[in-house]
Amino acid sequence: MSLELLVTLGVFAPLLGAAIVGLSGRRLGDLISKSITTGLLFFSCAVAWIVLSQWIWGGLQAFTVELFPFINVGDFQSVWSIRIDALSAVMLVVVTTVSSLVHLYSWGYMAEDPDKPRFFAYLSLFTFAMLALVTAADFMQLFFGWEGVGLASYLLIGFWYKKSTASAAAIKAFVVNRVGDFGFALGIFTVFWMFGTIQFAELFPMIASKAGTGWAFLGHTWSAIDLAAFLLFVGAMGKSAQFFLHTWLPDAMEGPTPVSALIHAATMVTAGVYMVCLLSPIFEYAPVASAIVALIGAITALFAATVGLAQNDIKRVIAYSTCSQLGYMFFAAGVGAYQAAMFHLFTHAFFKALLFLGAGSVIHGMHHEQDMRKMGGLWKLLPVTYAVMTIGTIAITGLGIPGVGGFAGFYSKDSIIESAFASFSNGHSAMGLFAFMVGILAAGLTAYYSWRLVFMTFHNKPVWKDAHHGDEAHGHAHDDHASHAQLETHSEPIADDEHAHDDHGHHGPLKPHESPWVMLVPLLLLSVGAVAAGLVFAPYFIGDGEHAFWRGAIFTGPDNHVLHESHSVPTWVKWSPLILTLIGTFAAFWLYVLKEGMARRMADRGGVIHAFLYNKWYFDELYDAVFVKGAKAVGDLFWKVGDVKIIDGLGPNGAAWASLKSAARLAKIQSGYVYHYAFVMLLGVAGFLAFAIYAWGA
Repeated sequence: MSLELLVTLGVFAPLLGAAIVGLSGRRLGDLISKSITTGLLFFSCAVAWIVLSQWIWGGLQAFTVELFPFINVGDFQSVWSIRIDALSAVMLVVVTTVSSLVHLYSWGYMAEDPDKPRFFAYLSLFTFAMLALVTAADFMQLFFGWEGVGLASYLLIGFWYKKSTASAAAIKAFVVNRVGDFGFALGIFTVFWMFGTIQFAELFPMIASKAGTGWAFLGHTWSAIDLAAFLLFVGAMGKSAQFFLHTWLPDAMEGPTPVSALIHAATMVTAGVYMVCLLSPIFEYAPVASAIVALIGAITALFAATVGLAQNDIKRVIAYSTCSQLGYMFFAAGVGAYQAAMFHLFTHAFFKALLFLGAGSVIHGMHHEQDMRKMGGLWKLLPVTYAVMTIGTIAITGLGIPGVGGFAGFYSKDSIIESAFASFSNGHSAMGLFAFMVGILAAGLTAYYSWRLVFMTFHNKPVWKDAHHGDEAHGHAHDDHASHAQLETHSEPIADDEHAHDDHGHHGPLKPHESPWVMLVPLLLLSVGAVAAGLVFAPYFIGDGEHAFWRGAIFTGPDNHVLHESHSVPTWVKWSPLILTLIGTFAAFWLYVLKEGMARRMADRGGVIHAFLYNKWYFDELYDAVFVKGAKAVGDLFWKVGDVKIIDGLGPNGAAWASLKSAARLAKIQSGYVYHYAFVMLLGVAGFLAFAIYAWGA
């Protein structure tokens, strides 16, 4: 079998699984449905690793398989294709590896759910849409996959659709992403207007020749390349939850935890980063847009890290860490270190999926409890989960010794921070210094909130011993802000007058337990990636041989030597992330272990800063006041004033009212008496004669 055919089968296998199970899942049954979708995903995963290994060690060259015409409208030509190069090979591995392990993990996590076929069909549909996105050879197929993962995320976030918070979160994600996608569509239009093509192979060689193209608007000539790049980045802001368009991501935790791991940690949210790196030929000639990418990425990294300090829902802490890590990737791409951005995307997939699925294991063991303030002392009861969560925490904090090594996050995150400094020192990007300072500060904050999660969950006093499991484990949230932290349930929400039951169908004290092996095996496999992915793949992604690995899949301009110069930054730059990481780790250890209870007392006292961080910089409230209530006020103005009072009042309702009143008065003339009519006729004749005499006399 040729590699082209094998890759084609690997890309379409998840779609086949989604179609079979989605249409016939109830007749096939849970076991067959799970087996079909999971088996096809593992087949796609095997194909992806074959492609990557052939790319690295087999000398595989880039190729494109054209399957069938997609859209042909004049010069707007799109062919459904499968494009394989270094970028798509990396993304194939990321998407299929995480997705296949999530499918397997869901066998245990979703065991009690009555709609397992629907869930697994949605997972496979999402995976196909993501594979279509990363193998696209033109903007049209890229946009199809882009919207496909948006649809699948809507379905998966709102999977428990009878739960009001889940439905609201799904709608919020869909609406916010539509804002970004509008900019993305405008960016595609701009590219087609400039170059007359949407095919990447035709487009990229033409960019340098039109780098100076301007667009006259409002008396000013704008850089068309910068405009196109900025609009495309707006789409990435929505999909990858960057500052201003980030509000949907934390709320998306209302979906099942495997969804959080698959979509909102390792794959869909990284689509924006992948798109910017894929379009490096455009961004290299768009310095203003690149500076905006770096600025927004750095602000997002800092913003999300600060918010993560004050969250108590275990999944929301990890969700904000996702926002922060995506910010790292974007400011790396913004300063020209696209290779470092892709490397962090790759390593992040392993340890972030590990952390999310580990959190799911905790939630499963705690009978669906998500509030870390109601946990504690779980390391003895959930030893495997504790071990893998610790590995994931070490990886995400980037703990390692320069010149010696560390876990996966150490190699990729430090490469980004060093690249940001190098871009400033060599004058390539003015945003480099700001990104560098934010990067090391966010590293310290990441260490603090990540270890805070571990200490509150697995150490400290076991608060759950004092809680009674039953009437508050399901149905409604029970922290101080229930509307923002609904507890996750594996079945339809129960009625208020019903009693909740634990996994064994009885009431009683909460008894945490380790997850089944079908859930633990994916965690152990992901932990291997969290430990070794950085060490194994660093030479290929960011080492001296990175040009041989990327082979033109990433374009860097003649003045862009950022990645090369990042290897020779001053020693203090290399050690800065480690120092800040150790400070953040010690601060968490001191507050949550040595001085246990101090942080809780500080939080209980509140204060302006804690309230500001706990309420996520009040973005939800701001957007509600400006956009939701503002749109409602504008709608009410047009409806109640414009439509009802002006249009209806002066139009249909006004004319109808006048006709009614006139008819009522005229009706009084119709008395029915003959002498009344004779009198009116006499008046008419008199009037006619008077007019005739006047006219004759004139």
